[in-house]
Amino acid sequence: MATVRELLIEGLERLRASGSEPARLDAELLLATALDTARTAILAHPEVAVGDAAADRFRMGIVRREAGEPVAYIRGVKEFHGLAFSVDDRALIPRPETERLVELAEAEVRRRLLEAPRPLDGPKLRIVDVGVGAGAVVIALAAVLRRRGMLDEVELTATDVSPEAIALATENAVGHAVADAIRFREADLLPEWEVRRWDLVLANLPYVRSDAMATLPRAAAFEPRLALDGGPDGLAVIARLLDLLPGTLDGAGAALLEIGGDQEADARALVEARLPGWSCAVERDLGGLPRVLVLRPPSGDTA
Repeated sequence: MATVRELLIEGLERLRASGSEPARLDAELLLATALDTARTAILAHPEVAVGDAAADRFRMGIVRREAGEPVAYIRGVKEFHGLAFSVDDRALIPRPETERLVELAEAEVRRRLLEAPRPLDGPKLRIVDVGVGAGAVVIALAAVLRRRGMLDEVELTATDVSPEAIALATENAVGHAVADAIRFREADLLPEWEVRRWDLVLANLPYVRSDAMATLPRAAAFEPRLALDGGPDGLAVIARLLDLLPGTLDGAGAALLEIGGDQEADARALVEARLPGWSCAVERDLGGLPRVLVLRPPSGDTA
């Protein structure tokens, strides 16, 4: 039987030869998954012998990674905001930069609830996550609000045009014990059959330019194109959502929309054209790149 060290060397050499990066991390994660253990455990005990069945699982994972498949899909899990999410090709793999969206959403909820506490018998703070995908944003938000004792003061809805994504997000909500706190709806952006005003709109919509799709890392070819392709300028889907906000966002509400790191100027121009008079701030991610549009209606706007 091969040892952990020997298998890691074998996997590392094969992944480097295939152009997979980061090869070392990929090999370590795939071996840890094959052994159903933590990555730290295999690094701490490289001398341990690996059984044939686990070695075969590892080598099959290496074959899939050599073909370009994302490690998250091979493992079936992706960590996001301190939580582990089941992932597969039904939805986009959650990205670390999207955690900024959760942080801003939490801050907005806390601000609203602390500045204007909801009456015990009054309406809850209405929040919708548009384009829920695997459910990472809304579930992470639900988890942090539960820890802060605020989950009962909000009403969470999540939409996606893909029924497959809705199914995956629902599975993740069940896994994190927040399924009862989130209403999942199959819808193109906002649910047209619900006449309501949202206090907070969250969205991580497709924002890759169509002509840039071919330049993405080859792992992106395994993800749903519907979740990546944002049209000719990358902002087509976001523009459609902007058009819906005046009739659906509460006058004291906010919309937090993720954008690409090179889209700030174009996104600001789009907001100015589609939502004249609205405030538009841009929050940056940990890498210092523009990441989230923070939109608010004109003061006192109730239209």
